[in-house]
Amino acid sequence: MTVVSCSVDERYVNPLFEVFDGGDFVLTSYRDVEETSATMQIFLPDPADAPRAAAALAAAGRIVGLELVPETGAIPDEDWKLSYRKHFKTEVISPRLVVRPPWEAVTPAPGQKVLTLDPGIAFGTGQHPTTRACLDAIDALAVEGTDRSFLDVGCGSGILSIAAALEGFRDVHGFDNDPDAVRNANENAEANGLGALFSDGDLSVPGVAAPADVVAANVLAPVLVRFAREVGALVNPGGRLILSGILDEQYDEVRAAYAALGFTELSNRLIGEWRTGLFAK
Repeated sequence: MTVVSCSVDERYVNPLFEVFDGGDFVLTSYRDVEETSATMQIFLPDPADAPRAAAALAAAGRIVGLELVPETGAIPDEDWKLSYRKHFKTEVISPRLVVRPPWEAVTPAPGQKVLTLDPGIAFGTGQHPTTRACLDAIDALAVEGTDRSFLDVGCGSGILSIAAALEGFRDVHGFDNDPDAVRNANENAEANGLGALFSDGDLSVPGVAAPADVVAANVLAPVLVRFAREVGALVNPGGRLILSGILDEQYDEVRAAYAALGFTELSNRLIGEWRTGLFAK
């Protein structure tokens, strides 16, 4: 198995996933808990695809301001099939929710829901600070009450919506402008005993989704600012809005954009270099 890879600062992982356009190439990442950098990887059955994959990864880097120089190597097929597993372990989000990869067995505590997610096909695993902060916010809102609809803007792997559905929110739905993400999200939803929760959608399209009582948008800060009015319109009056994917130095701009629309910040949380905010409409 051929692998094209490069190391990046951990804060650039999410932006690279957002802008990567490699056609059939699937971008993955991992970070050793003892390291501050992450490794971006593209696994290729055909070595002849390596130059195109490297070019696609370098192009994504330029968009986010990095000059990446991807390296090409090879690993045994059996090692490739199992290598990513060592980086993903069961994670207890709260007494009500635990996220596990399918190769780990979990005995849930009474009342605890188990979310199964295979990061080998996912666009989000729960281990990135922005995803974790969103999961924590969803869990806290579930304690307040789940008789509320839920919408996931830029659903990625679907982890946030699946968590919301498992915790009892109603009318759960998500959308993404990447058809591959939507397909993978629905596969993940079905693996958790849920129906298809996700559809193709773009914030630039009016009426992309019905408004909801709780809306999560874990996307890049420039997108949150540019489409603030569109995102804000997706939140029902009196509802809650979770905004994430925001570097700490970008947060004030995002907060100001939504304050101008009448949103009130209830709290914010910093994990590493990423800040997540909870707002009320």
